[in-house]
Amino acid sequence: MASQGGHKTCKVVTAEAIAKNLLVEVKETLAKVQGGNQAKPTLVAFLANDDPAAVKYAEWSKKTCEDNGFNFELRNVGKELLEEEITKSNEDDAVDGTIVYYPIFPGNPTHDKYVQETVSLEKDVEGLRHKYLYNMYHNVRFMDPPENKKKSILPCTPLAVVKILEYLQIYNPILEAGNRLFGKTITVINRSEVNGRPLAALLANDGATVYSVDVTGVQLFTRGQGIKQPRHQVEDKEGWSLQQCLPMSDVVIGGVPVESFKVPTELIRDGAVCINFSSYRNFDGPAVKEKAAIYVPSVGKVTIAVLLRNLVRLIANREPKGAAEKGTVQAREEAFVDG
Repeated sequence: MASQGGHKTCKVVTAEAIAKNLLVEVKETLAKVQGGNQAKPTLVAFLANDDPAAVKYAEWSKKTCEDNGFNFELRNVGKELLEEEITKSNEDDAVDGTIVYYPIFPGNPTHDKYVQETVSLEKDVEGLRHKYLYNMYHNVRFMDPPENKKKSILPCTPLAVVKILEYLQIYNPILEAGNRLFGKTITVINRSEVNGRPLAALLANDGATVYSVDVTGVQLFTRGQGIKQPRHQVEDKEGWSLQQCLPMSDVVIGGVPVESFKVPTELIRDGAVCINFSSYRNFDGPAVKEKAAIYVPSVGKVTIAVLLRNLVRLIANREPKGAAEKGTVQAREEAFVDG
């Protein structure tokens, strides 16, 4: 991109601007799903750690919920009572969705995984239950094949990045759904089980060539040459590093949770799209604007919008109790046809 003076310009796109559009969609879809029912859905959040980032996320979530017609209830609980309190929430018909702020047991991911499995499948707005993760990795997009009326839930931060790429028109709407990243090369710097690896799988399942990078090396996620496979395949790229990946990448996504890490700007191709989903800035702001065509410095507010989108999807997936309002059942089935 170039200005009239011949200097490169970079479009900085904020998470707030992207989230605003998503939240309009969320409110419209909720109205369709609820039909004549005007009750506010309730999201319950469990905080069992003292992580400042989790507290900030909870504050943002509360404000976004209340601004958009949702109830938000933050429950501070001790680690020893968390499982019991989640179970109570699972059984409470007044609770529509549950979120838990991790990590709860630093250094013991197995125990955190146990907590994730404690949340009811019908209330897991984060999409962290094994069933949802299995569907995501195997490119199964519905909970009820072959009827395919109930969409599966996807993890919030990876889905937020997908929604950002859609907003930026990196997805090609002319192509068939599921293939709309065909021809795109993307580098994701982070391969955590919560964010980086699911994101690489989602992008590859949509047709992209994805280089997944972490401290152990580089893996290539694709659906095979010509996107012929039904789900992504993974290949180790021995000896590869960012030096090989970045110059080829149309999109560079940084998610390294370390303040000192910076993506080497000199390796980024001219006109690339750069997105940061770490709580730290993985890109040198002034430098990246000299190379990138589009820069998204954070994704947090989009993640919260996606959280509410997932909550509405969970409500839409439920079997209506008793006689539904006229048209509500059909509205539930149609609410997320393209989402």
